[in-house]
Formats: sequence, C-alpha cells, structure tokens
Amino acid sequence: MKVFKFGGASVKDARALQNLAQIVSAQGGKEELLLVVSAMGKTTNALEQVYDLTTAGKDFGDALDQSRQYHLAIVNELFPNREHPVYGRLEHLFAQLQQVLQASKGQSVTNHDKGYDQVVSFGELLSSVIVHYFMQDQGIANAWVDSRKYIQTDSSWREARVDWAWTERVIKRDLPAILSQQLIVTQGFLGGTNNGLTTTLGREGSDFSAAIFAYCLDAEGLYIWKDVAGLLNADPKRFAHTVRYRELDYQETVEMAYYGASVIHPKTIKPLANKSIPLYVKSFLDPTAEGTKICDCRFEKLAPAYIVKDNQCLVSFSAKDFTFISEKNLGTIFNALSELRLKINLMQNSAISFSICTDYNEERLHKLLDTLTDQFTIHYNTRLQLFTIKNYDNESIQEITKGKEILMEQRTRTTFQVVCR
Repeated sequence: MKVFKFGGASVKDARALQNLAQIVSAQGGKEELLLVVSAMGKTTNALEQVYDLTTAGKDFGDALDQSRQYHLAIVNELFPNREHPVYGRLEHLFAQLQQVLQASKGQSVTNHDKGYDQVVSFGELLSSVIVHYFMQDQGIANAWVDSRKYIQTDSSWREARVDWAWTERVIKRDLPAILSQQLIVTQGFLGGTNNGLTTTLGREGSDFSAAIFAYCLDAEGLYIWKDVAGLLNADPKRFAHTVRYRELDYQETVEMAYYGASVIHPKTIKPLANKSIPLYVKSFLDPTAEGTKICDCRFEKLAPAYIVKDNQCLVSFSAKDFTFISEKNLGTIFNALSELRLKINLMQNSAISFSICTDYNEERLHKLLDTLTDQFTIHYNTRLQLFTIKNYDNESIQEITKGKEILMEQRTRTTFQVVCR
C-alpha cells in the first residue's frame, strides 16, 4: 500500500497530467495506491483573488471566468470528445462555486476565514475530478473519493485540527476494500466538519493530507512528487550550489520544515514518524532518480541547510514603566499571539524588551497592536527576511550575512538565525 502526492506543478497542464499517468503506471501499479492531488498550477492563488473581490463587494465574474477557462483549456486538450462526462462535472463544480461566492458577498470579518475555506477548496475538487477521468481514459481504473468525508476536523478555519480517532476509523472502514480493487484519487488540503462544512489544513497542506491517509492506511511509504531532485539543502532558485540529501531522519526534517523549508509541510512528518512510515521525495521530471528518503536513520554530518522566509515582521515590546520584562508580561504577549494565531518564527528578550519575528499579516498585526498598546510600547519593522542555517559552520554564516543589515541574530548548537533587510 502506497500513497502518492502530486502538487500543483505536477498537474498544471495537459502534459503534466500525461506525465502523472506514466508515473502511476510505472511506479504505482493498478491497486493498493492512493493519489492525493493539489489544485492545478496557481489555482489556489487565483481563487483567493476571486474571494477577495467577492468580500470587497466587487465584481468577481472576470476573475472566476479566467479560472474556468484555464481548467477548460486543459480538459479540451485531454478530452477531444465534448460529450465526455468530465465537462458536465466541471460545469457543475463551477456552478456550485458561483453559488458559494454569491453567498459570500458582504461576508463579515468574523466569517471571512470560514468563507475562504468554502471557496478555495474548489481548486482541489476540480483538479481531482480531471485527474480521475483522465486516468480512467488511460485505462487506469480508479475511484474518486471526497476527502472531506474522511478527514474530519474541527472548525478552526484555514488551519483545521484533525480528529484522528474518527478519521482513522472511517478510512480503515471504507478505503482498503476499494484499494484492493483499484486506485483511489482524492484531494489534498481539505477536511470537513461533522456538520458537512469544508475546512482547509493550512497553505501547502496537501502533504499533510497525504500523511494522514498514509498513517490511517498503514502505508509502506508516502511518495511526494516535486519539481526538484529530492530534498535539497537550499532553494535552487536562491542559491547557486545546492546539495541533495540522500537520507534524512524524521527529527531533522521536522526542524527544517518548522523553520520554513518549502519542500515538506511542517505537519507532515509526525504521523509518519509515529508509525515509522518512510517518506520519499521524488522528482516528477525524472521519476527513476533516487530522490530523498526520510526515515528513522542515523548519520554523522550533514551539509548546512539554508532556509529563507520572506515578508517577515520584527515586533519589539517594552514595558511602559521601564520595568523588567517579567513572566507575567510574557504571558500577556503569548496569549495575544495565540488568540490571533501569529506564529513566532524567532524570539529574543533583554532586560526591558521582548522581540519576535513573525510572518507579516497586516490585519493580525494591527489587531495585536490594538490589544497590547495600552500595556506596552511597541515598535515593528516589516519587509524583512529571516535566514536559518541548520548545521551551520563559519563559512555558511559568512555567506548569509555578507552585506546585510542585521536586526536580530541568534544561534544554538546546531542552528543559526538572523533577521535582516
């Protein structure tokens, strides 16, 4: 039993889907394989734009039509017969999306994230339907499964928490019988509440979805297909010389994901590690290449890993009466950050100030200021970068910091971090 996950780049057009079908035939087989697919290309971004227009009370028709035409162009190339049932399914989904958008007009701030999940989720639904029909036409029998009926979550919109006991019970009850006969195609990123509403698991959450299915099905392996040769020590778009890791252990990968490595979603590793399920990061551009295996392994020395997070905000809090920053002060700050779901990427305190680096979110930042400005003097900087080096050495630190204005720096035994502009 294997789980394959294909991201947006691997399903972005007709040629990509043809490549996907070849990978499934050559490396997956005809049963005991579950496919988790993301939205096609940049569809999630496009649907976010549509939703923003809707909630702002603006006309969303042209933006929605662009997304429809993008999907139809792929379908037209893959299915020349205009009577093919995929056309009807697609139009039905876009009609449903139109209804959801109409209902979202004038959405209140408190319901914004809830509406977001109902709209943006259509990217994965559209993608999985097209993949399902295309593989059927290629002679690869498969069943389309709605992941929202199997991954049950709470109503923490945009970052839903999984009900693991319920999810595992229902997946084990229904899916093994299907998998013994044919493949399953389902969606990443999506979950559902017990009253039938759609939730999402966080941006780039399809990796996590695949790990959930792998865990619940006791898979022998999870394979994530990317446009890179495996897990690299740096983003090749930013760094000229990169190194592929042949093997990594779960803990090292979790830490890299936590600090912002883009190849693996941060929540993906824990369920796999709990059942010792190996994760393989493979290239859909070169499917037979070795890739990277993440498992319970040991090694002596690793090449430094460079991780960059853009659009960062550095916020500093000082007590207004110039007293020391106490545990009570920190508790107040942490409670406000938790309520606003502002994740701390780096923190540091001195006698009279406490500073955090977080992803910049204008709305949440201003809510934080409104909440704490009566108790603290607050200063902040935006448009910053956070650089992290795992397994650093002097050479790697010099490479990162050369020519940059450093606003905050921190190092531990194995990790170096610096906030700069």
